[in-house]
Amino acid sequence: NFSRVTEFILLGLSNTRELQVLFFTFFFLAYVMVLLGNLLIIVTVRSDPKLSSPMYFLLCNLSFIDICCTSVTSPRMLVDLLFQRKAIAFEDCIAQLFFLHFVGASEMFLLTVMAYDRYIAICKPLHYTAIMSRQVCWVLVSACWAGGFLHSIVQTLLTIQLPFCGPNTIDNYFCDVPPVIRLACTDIYVTEWLMASNSGLISLVCFLVLVTSYLFILVTIRVRFTEGHWKALSTCASHAMVVTLFFVPCIFIYFRPFSTFPSDKHICVIYTVFSPVMNPLIYTLRNNEVKASMWKL
Repeated sequence: NFSRVTEFILLGLSNTRELQVLFFTFFFLAYVMVLLGNLLIIVTVRSDPKLSSPMYFLLCNLSFIDICCTSVTSPRMLVDLLFQRKAIAFEDCIAQLFFLHFVGASEMFLLTVMAYDRYIAICKPLHYTAIMSRQVCWVLVSACWAGGFLHSIVQTLLTIQLPFCGPNTIDNYFCDVPPVIRLACTDIYVTEWLMASNSGLISLVCFLVLVTSYLFILVTIRVRFTEGHWKALSTCASHAMVVTLFFVPCIFIYFRPFSTFPSDKHICVIYTVFSPVMNPLIYTLRNNEVKASMWKL
């Protein structure tokens, strides 16, 4: 009710026409790779009965979340790269913010669950089927989506209660909490710390849980020098690459006051574009079972 701003202007990644054409080509190819790669993983896992273990069930869900995550920002960015004036309606901006944090937080929780799955498989192999049953997997995945929804609702409600009455230029290529709340016509000190403690703590806690689980796995592998455990180490190393690409930029952006730092739009590219592109490559090219099933398909 207090808002007089009807639209925001996105500055994008660059104002240079040649760079915009270059960015459009690169990000269009990246978006196509994300869609095709993750859809191929989903179809492969769903069509091959051999890929029915909890690890592949979670991988299938990760692929779906990656498609949703990149589809929140990439299509709008590609369209804006073709036009000089990059305007987005206030309602569309809030919707983009909501869905970005919804799927983003859900992916954080899911990556944590996947690390827990690898920990149980390697450190407690005899109890794996009992602990990670199909019912438990569904509960964990549902909890990931529920946690992402609650996180996104909090971020969105804290944003829309702010009055926007003047500046409407966002120095980014999509609507996110830090650049949007900087435009509010009020003191946002309390709000930004609430948001930073929400997003930042979720990113940091999930990252620490992931690191802890991998440390336990490394300790277990060091004690048991078997071929199967070295294969597990290779799998965990690839997972760690995804975790680093996704979590480190998120912690850097959200775990600090928003108003005292400049725009981080180039860092945002890492977790909105590069991470979804790398996921299907890392989780398939380093997994012989998935590659074999893809060739059969």
